[in-house]
Amino acid sequence: MRFLELAETLDKIENTTKRLEMVDLISDLLRHTDEDIKETVYLLQGKVAPDYEGLELGIAEKIGIRALSSLSGLRENEIETELVRKGDLGKIGEELLHAKKQASLFSEDLTVRKVYESLLKISKSAGEGSQTRKLQILLDLLHNAEPVEVRYLLRIVTGKMRIGVADMTIVDSIAVAFGAKDKTDLVESAYNIMPDLPELAYRAMAGGIDSLSSIRITPGIPIRSMLAERLPSLKEILERMDGRFAIEYKYDGLRTQVHKIGNKVELFSRRMENITSQFPDIVEEIRKFVKVENAILDGEAVPFNMETNEMLPFQEISKRRGRKYYLKEAIERIPVVLFLFDAMMLNNKSLMDTPYANRRVKLTNAIEESDKIKIAKSRIVSDVESADKFFNEALEAGCEGIMAKSIDDKSIYKPGAREFLWIKYKREYQLEMEDTVDLVVIGAFGGQGKRSGGYGALLMAVYSREEDKFRTICKLGSGFSEEQLDNLPRMLKPYQLKKRDPRVESSIDADFWFTPSLMLEVKGAEITLSPTHTCCLNVVKKGAGLAIRFPRFTGRWRGDKKVDETTNEQEIIEMYHSQRKKILADYA
Repeated sequence: MRFLELAETLDKIENTTKRLEMVDLISDLLRHTDEDIKETVYLLQGKVAPDYEGLELGIAEKIGIRALSSLSGLRENEIETELVRKGDLGKIGEELLHAKKQASLFSEDLTVRKVYESLLKISKSAGEGSQTRKLQILLDLLHNAEPVEVRYLLRIVTGKMRIGVADMTIVDSIAVAFGAKDKTDLVESAYNIMPDLPELAYRAMAGGIDSLSSIRITPGIPIRSMLAERLPSLKEILERMDGRFAIEYKYDGLRTQVHKIGNKVELFSRRMENITSQFPDIVEEIRKFVKVENAILDGEAVPFNMETNEMLPFQEISKRRGRKYYLKEAIERIPVVLFLFDAMMLNNKSLMDTPYANRRVKLTNAIEESDKIKIAKSRIVSDVESADKFFNEALEAGCEGIMAKSIDDKSIYKPGAREFLWIKYKREYQLEMEDTVDLVVIGAFGGQGKRSGGYGALLMAVYSREEDKFRTICKLGSGFSEEQLDNLPRMLKPYQLKKRDPRVESSIDADFWFTPSLMLEVKGAEITLSPTHTCCLNVVKKGAGLAIRFPRFTGRWRGDKKVDETTNEQEIIEMYHSQRKKILADYA
């Protein structure tokens, strides 16, 4: 397939805000794709490999600017000035090369496969002279590209697609292309245990949509983490769990999925990024103390003071993330303990459909505890008094709360699901809305006074999974240090847009708009009705949405989550109804 066909489809997607139209466009593209369907879906995502393979393009905007300068004759500083003004290197490239492309004969048509293979070479190019090689490969592509192809080539290589296609939109598209809309659950179930959409699209095309039901968990391929619901009191948790449940420490660390294949160990984050190289100390401990040949385990990596036997704040572990140099010093300065709490596979046998209590026993039997590998502390409770005692023990130990887990026969491990089989309960739930939520930045407002020249407040949103939309819930301006405020423009610059992202629904006009990417943890006093915010609009009261009153940044950046794991509207509704005091006429 010609890359031009993909680029033209991307252009149509970019010019619609309707998710169903996006699904129709993508499914039609997939139906007309054949042997290069994998490459097509990767480029649609702006990738060359699944997240868990850790293969990134690694081209900075500077190389894109050099390539445009070479092809257009314009000086690099002139292109940089234009980039500051327009904020989209792809559009700039399209405009600069438009006249040149119209007046020239193309030496060859770009195909999807050629583009993909060229980008794969870029991602694998390393060492001395790699930047020059990357530039030459990009120049070869741009030389043969038509204007609209230039736009998306530059966006793909710089990691700024800007078209708002979520993974779940592609899941729906695969179902529609090779089956029917009612097959979406089948595709999503396959995606939960094999988060590689190009591979799923290929299998659905080659073997039919029902062939996806045969996909099984595989060591080395991360599955999507099972998630927890929340309730405001231990009494309600006990009632929901039919009077008896497992109560477990909720550690404040980095969710870590362990894959052991013989002597090989791989670690994945909640976002399914391969983080093995960042924790060689944990890898070695797993080799020694996980006493089975093959395993897939779920746990939490927690920064730890080994001398005082105390847990350290979550932020400490971020100092170990992404580090290429001085890792040995970081390991010595910030030791990590891995607390394991679930087993999805042991000795090549899937435990996904095994009840939680049995999985827990099998996990305990497979692990020999050490200083750095431990089983999460847990016990069975059947009354509020015992649960409350354990909860306070967890807080005293340095945890952020507890996890309540069902122990009935239906308590299977459900990847990617957020259900009441697991319920989280934190210290804050004892108050009204003194709970934390994870919100995504979708806009900002120019600062005044001391904040002049920066951002005075951020426009924050929650996620609607059913409609694949981000809806506003508050303006956030409190809780930031001066340093954090100064850094916000730099952190948000890669995501800045000229207009509102098509997946964002807002009745508020921000001074700046961003692709939903940067996630922050936020606390608030309560959730109230709002005439201006679009979160849960018309759900509680006609004409009103929901907003967080007195929101404050906790200081925690949620880079460990994917943007579609932002707190969702259903959670906000449940939190609103669970508040001890509901002010139905209070407008934020």
